[in-house]
Amino acid sequence: MSDAPLTGGDGLPGDADVVLVRTGIYHDSVALMRVSRALTELPGTEVAIVAMATELNLALARDLRFELPPAGPSDLLVAIRGHDAQAAARELDRLLAALSSSRTGAAAADQPPLTTKSAARRPADMVLVSVPGEHAFAEALDAVHAGLPVMIFSDGVSVEREVLLKRLAEERGVLVMGPDCGTAVIAGAGLGFANVLRPGPVGVVAASGTGAQQVTSLLDLAGTGVSHVLGVGGRDLSAEVGGLSTVRALRLLDDDPATELIVLVSKPPAPEVARAVREVVETLRTPVVSALLGERDLTWAAEEALRALGRSVPEWPAWPGWSGKAVTGTVQGVYSGGTLCTEARLIVGRGEFVDYGDDAYTLGRAHPMIDPALRLEALAKAAPGDVVLMDIVLGHAADPDPAASFAHAVARCPATVVVALVGTEGDPQDLHRQAAALREAGASVFTSNAHAARHAKDLT
Repeated sequence: MSDAPLTGGDGLPGDADVVLVRTGIYHDSVALMRVSRALTELPGTEVAIVAMATELNLALARDLRFELPPAGPSDLLVAIRGHDAQAAARELDRLLAALSSSRTGAAAADQPPLTTKSAARRPADMVLVSVPGEHAFAEALDAVHAGLPVMIFSDGVSVEREVLLKRLAEERGVLVMGPDCGTAVIAGAGLGFANVLRPGPVGVVAASGTGAQQVTSLLDLAGTGVSHVLGVGGRDLSAEVGGLSTVRALRLLDDDPATELIVLVSKPPAPEVARAVREVVETLRTPVVSALLGERDLTWAAEEALRALGRSVPEWPAWPGWSGKAVTGTVQGVYSGGTLCTEARLIVGRGEFVDYGDDAYTLGRAHPMIDPALRLEALAKAAPGDVVLMDIVLGHAADPDPAASFAHAVARCPATVVVALVGTEGDPQDLHRQAAALREAGASVFTSNAHAARHAKDLT
């Protein structure tokens, strides 16, 4: 390991930029984002970047006027500015040491295999691939060749490679979930972004991560649990992919004795693929509720599932607030979930909607369900008189306390804020505490994204 330090500002200790490039160190982007946030919250620190030195992260540091030494994507970049940047640099050493010790301890207990191919030789039920997109295809291909189902959390895989993988998986009789599959629940075990869900009779097939989270969270709030949630990737019902994984997932749940009802969730599918999937649905023994956006919303799907099971539909929890701000403009969607963003745009019918979870915004940085930075900027820049409609998604892997960041931003936002709070009472963030903090800041909070969107529309 080596350091290449630089100082800026007036060059005085404790009142300067600290820039380090460390070689021989690697941590994943989420862990480093949390280190950056911890340093930024220190008294006297203005900004802290701790990230692998990718082109995107180097450009971000240059935009903040840091002077950088040569560095590459296998190096760790540290850039700190503030009145006591040296103290922040010392705290950095402690935080990185803690990360390294946790990794060393895990490695000592169980030396991990170095490739998917070698891992597949061990007893395993499935493979989870979460590597940079340019490497995900090779790892997933090894899993399929080994006859194992695979969840590809990674994005950045071309549609041509996705089709190749899924056709090969069909030949091998295994399921490919993804690419860009953010959520799955297999027999109660959550993978990726997953809420804490009670077990129950509903199986979900979802070409949408946040769409699945919305439906299953509402079911959980109504006292109904799930058997499995099988994500298939947001492109699966496109004309190019043709629903290959959707059909296999439907048949798997149809054969599952624990599943009494299937819910199918997707953004607007290609019409010819939707027709083909409906033909498959008609052959299944298990009843299916289809929530294909453009036809039905996600809250309707949860309610229809409850009715199909003979269970009552509750009044979905909501905490209407009053900001005291006049509404004279339009709705601005500031979303982390693509399907939730699409649903809201279809309901509102006007305004500007941005999905900050899109690949264009996540390249080289953590997903907005983890890192709130881009959406905090959007709140600060909102126009007075507009309504900002946004989602906050709880659960494992998401921000451990989103209200800690967003409540302050909501209170200072020039626009009126409406929040779709997607989560369950079992989630570690505490659904009711999050709702109370956001409402106290002036937001209107709804557990149904569709209800939040209709409220925002009514305000304008």
